[in-house]
Amino acid sequence: MTSILNADLHCHSVVSDGTLTPEALAERAKTNGVELWALTDHDEIGGQARAAAAAKACGMHYLHGVEISVTFLNKTVHIVGLGFDPENAALREGLEHTRGGRRVRAQEMSDGLARVGIRGAFEGALRYVGNPDLISRTHFARHLVETGVCKDTNEVFRKYLTEGKPGYVEHRWATLQDAVRWITQADGMAIVAHPARYKFTANEEFALFTEFKGHGGRGVEVVTGSHSAAEYVSYAAVAQEFGLAASRGSDFHSPDESHTELGTLPYLPGALTPVWELLSSRIQ
Repeated sequence: MTSILNADLHCHSVVSDGTLTPEALAERAKTNGVELWALTDHDEIGGQARAAAAAKACGMHYLHGVEISVTFLNKTVHIVGLGFDPENAALREGLEHTRGGRRVRAQEMSDGLARVGIRGAFEGALRYVGNPDLISRTHFARHLVETGVCKDTNEVFRKYLTEGKPGYVEHRWATLQDAVRWITQADGMAIVAHPARYKFTANEEFALFTEFKGHGGRGVEVVTGSHSAAEYVSYAAVAQEFGLAASRGSDFHSPDESHTELGTLPYLPGALTPVWELLSSRIQ
């Protein structure tokens, strides 16, 4: 498989904070010409068997996937894992531990919103949750749009759910070392997801990639739904500087909310090593 491949290796289903089932996502990806697909739900691999079966039924190649939340320099950073063994006990236990704090955090978010007159947000958000252990800001945002507090989810995040706003609650996730170790010990590849989103300084970003590679991380998302064309170029250079393989994924969540549709991104730059070349033995 070359870099000229319609691979979409980052998206979410109802198992975490997406709105479509794994089966519906597989069909949508296939319709959009995706040749290699991965479902990467947040801190959860409960949808992997369904996604793999659906991909096979659609005639698509598949890689097991997950997106793990970590805390690095007091920010939440996401690490995608691809091609791992979903039955690996250490990975499953690590993900279970990471999910554990989400419900407590959600109650605190609801309390913060109640203090500014938005009551019942926790119960409202639960209506949008496929898995209560994975309740997130996205579920609160959908509730606030549905109840008319805001016109869209972007407005919700801007007014209520980002740092310094009433519904924001910081949460300590796994460490970078833990996340990379869980993935690599399960025979998978760890990848830094959408690095431009973190808004690190140059020194902070250098520290992220240096530590990530030191722990055994091997890839970076270069072409992803939240990157601009200029950022494709910037992170292609980062991939080359750190000797990392390049990944590609839309980060699709919902037909109504996502800016980038499954399978519609530009191809990876040809000078890079695609992650799927290094994971060929793990592709189903």
